[in-house]
Amino acid sequence: MSTQSTPATDGTGSSDHPSRSDGFVRGASELIGGPLGEHAVERPAGDHGRFWTAARIVLALACLTLALHWVQKSPCQDGAWQNNTQYTRLCYTDVLALYYAEKLNEGAVPYADHPVEYPVLTGYFMGAIGLPVHSLGADNPAINQAQWFYNANALVLSLLAVGTVATILSLRRRRPWDAALFALSPALLLTATVNWDLLAIGLAAFGLLAWARAGTGRHGSALIVLAGALLGLAGAAKMWPLFLFGPLLVLALRAGRLKAALTATAAGLVALVAVNLPVAIPYRDNWNRFFELNTERPIDWGTLWYIGRYLDGRIGTDPADPGPFEWLNLHTPTLNLLSYALFGLACVGVAALVLVAPRRPRLAQLAFLVVAAFLIFSKVWSQQFVLWLLPLVVLARPRWGAFLAWQIAEVAYFAAFYAELLGATPNHAPVIPEGVFVLASTLRLGTVVLLCVLVIREILHPELDVVRHTYRDDPDGGVLDGAPDAPWFQRWRHRDTSTEEAPTPATATT
Repeated sequence: MSTQSTPATDGTGSSDHPSRSDGFVRGASELIGGPLGEHAVERPAGDHGRFWTAARIVLALACLTLALHWVQKSPCQDGAWQNNTQYTRLCYTDVLALYYAEKLNEGAVPYADHPVEYPVLTGYFMGAIGLPVHSLGADNPAINQAQWFYNANALVLSLLAVGTVATILSLRRRRPWDAALFALSPALLLTATVNWDLLAIGLAAFGLLAWARAGTGRHGSALIVLAGALLGLAGAAKMWPLFLFGPLLVLALRAGRLKAALTATAAGLVALVAVNLPVAIPYRDNWNRFFELNTERPIDWGTLWYIGRYLDGRIGTDPADPGPFEWLNLHTPTLNLLSYALFGLACVGVAALVLVAPRRPRLAQLAFLVVAAFLIFSKVWSQQFVLWLLPLVVLARPRWGAFLAWQIAEVAYFAAFYAELLGATPNHAPVIPEGVFVLASTLRLGTVVLLCVLVIREILHPELDVVRHTYRDDPDGGVLDGAPDAPWFQRWRHRDTSTEEAPTPATATT
């Protein structure tokens, strides 16, 4: 019995039309006359007779979203945050605030002259833009250095966001409208430059593209190394891309392609070490600030643990009887261990899912589950972390209904978060009841859990996976795409099912 080589659907390779294939879009299309007709004439793939192709429309939409984001952040760009403008106008950004906090305005070199609270590649990125801006400002005192710094960062980060959209389009040539989920995301509109997360996202997206292309070209080995190196560099900017090596390894184990995954992982580790060593050796204390900060931080706003503290109802009560969640907040080492343990168990569950799934899951499905599990159990879940999940959910489950429900919850949390920040400022009355913020946090958490459940369901029932309706196996899989399961796995699966009643010819799978 083969468990991998036969597709769940015919995988004809025809282009996807969301107004036909997506129930939510099909229903919404009734407002403009209904879905695309079955007899509509489509231009051949190589026809360049029209400029506004689906891919160019999506790229234009991404540029529009990022332009609107820049406008939304414009009230804060001058750095004159008076009367809590950064909260009342919802325009706060770490990029501008940290120009001063990290002493870039004084010409301090990140790590060498001042500890930085981020991994090294983000620190390099800050210095590569901040130090020239400071030098320019020293020669031109009239310019607003912080505003120049923010705008330079916004430009580069926006280019990385557009590059991520282009990567999704390249990975989904037959499903170009999937990328519109990213391009039109309200979360992208609101949080694109709150921090430097798009640096890691762009590098990780390029790494996934290199991995996907490694299975189709003659330079496969070089692309595997490049994919690993890019994911390693992404992990040097924000640590979460390093989690993607786990799905690569377990999928490669099932497919008997472990050498390729190990090669990519080794390349990633080399890249990670190469960018860290020049800082970690001479400036160890300043380099270690990122790890110290994340070890020492207590329960942060909006997390599962924060919700538990509120529901427990013992915040600020008798220190001798604080309740379980408040106790964890007061005992950070235990909180850290518990958070890591739950994330580890979730990763074990994802690995087990690879073994029990009737078909080998797609890489993007597992990547989304792992990163989502990290956020669900983390003690810190900053507002811009939503960006981590955006490209992964687009590749894992490109359906509009649940995606929009999640985005609505993220927007609600975004607004509630700023109301909470405003209420926490000195001499300012609360803006919203604490229960409203906890409700918004719960909705955000709940919609991410819902997306995880839906992705798991499609892994266990691959006939529900819309990507497999268009592609025969895994368009992101690279050397895994179309590969049969490893002989050891087929023997194990056969032994596991040999005691079950044999299926009748009408229901047997091939």
